[in-house]
Amino acid sequence: MKLIKLIILSIVCVTIGNTQQTPADPQSKAIAIVRGTAHIGNGTIIQNSLITFENGILQTVSEYDNTEDVSNMEVIDAKDQHIYPGLIVTNSTLGLVEIDAVRATDDNDELGTWNPHIRSLIAYNAESRIVETMRPNGVLLAQITPRGGRISGTSSIVQLDAWNWEDAVVRADDGIHLNWPNTFSRGRWWLGEDPAFKTNPKYNSQTAEIEAYFNNAKANTNSEKAKLNLPFNAMTGLFDQSKTLYIHVNDEKGIVDAVEFSKSQGLSKPVIVGGYEAYKLASYLKEHNISVLLQRIHSRPNNDDHDYDLTFKTASILLDAGVTVGLETSGDMERMNSRNLPFYAGTTVAHGLSKEQALQLITLNPAKILGIDSKYGSLEVGKSATLFISRGDALDMRTNNLTNAFIDGRNISLESHQTELWKRYSKKYENN
Repeated sequence: MKLIKLIILSIVCVTIGNTQQTPADPQSKAIAIVRGTAHIGNGTIIQNSLITFENGILQTVSEYDNTEDVSNMEVIDAKDQHIYPGLIVTNSTLGLVEIDAVRATDDNDELGTWNPHIRSLIAYNAESRIVETMRPNGVLLAQITPRGGRISGTSSIVQLDAWNWEDAVVRADDGIHLNWPNTFSRGRWWLGEDPAFKTNPKYNSQTAEIEAYFNNAKANTNSEKAKLNLPFNAMTGLFDQSKTLYIHVNDEKGIVDAVEFSKSQGLSKPVIVGGYEAYKLASYLKEHNISVLLQRIHSRPNNDDHDYDLTFKTASILLDAGVTVGLETSGDMERMNSRNLPFYAGTTVAHGLSKEQALQLITLNPAKILGIDSKYGSLEVGKSATLFISRGDALDMRTNNLTNAFIDGRNISLESHQTELWKRYSKKYENN
């Protein structure tokens, strides 16, 4: 019996030592941030700003002239600092996988090909130690997205300081994710096949399967039996425009085919995710009012004859054409790399964009694409007080050093397991 109690005590101690920082309490007092440089998120800057918020809602966003009565507020002097809207990471598996090598912590995909009814939200782990490492870089919101299959499932948008997924949710079930077939494939060299690119012989049959599935789902929307068919019932949101269709596709022909397919299904505003060759179709995408969540900026060109800086300048090409563009970070080590979101945006500044345009790629633009721009994405009166203060340029890894961050007005912790280790080991040699 004593042994059992000792084991239980050990488990509890380990669990307590490894838990996430406690979520912040609701805002209890009005807060005023004065004298900071406010980057609104819509392209404008207020050099000497006054930002006030109460009950989690922005009340004032203006120039600071020292006449505003802030005597009853908690005042934060942000002189020589910068204020930004909370950054938004899209198409992310944050909170769905904790340790890749431990299968029990991996919940980012489901068996099967057609899974529109699979909800990523209920698998989201709000106490993930990876999630808490996002906040010190200003990443405060995320679109949690499943993987796998032809239709992966349904994504949701969460804020990154919560007790559980119910507390975290910002917008539940915002869209369904479709993986469009590749028009080209590379031979499996490890099986002795020619590794060169070649036309995908199954492309037409695969797209026909997608069309048939959507047609069947649409035919069942008015049927009483549809409610008993979970996958088809989940698809109803696409046809009544309450959900967005996110199409993961990279090649030129695939993008065009995906857009035309969406139009044929009556889906007015699909979103292209990845979009490696979207730069070839900038005018086409603008004409059809198609938004793009662009693949990770820090990626190598896919082909030898592509410009070395293609991935760096694609955002500029699309924005110049008037396309609404946001950034996503999927790929190798994507959960860890999501914290580098502001620095991906910063890279575009050296390749055609201004800093305020680059900021829009990870604030207002994704908020518009995700349908949460009425509340998030920019510092405007009436919107959520989800923002952070940095000692320097948030898009530069050398100077992005947060002093405060707020989600819905709650002053959240910027501590994580990593900052705790840094503090611990930085003291090791300070007296040597």
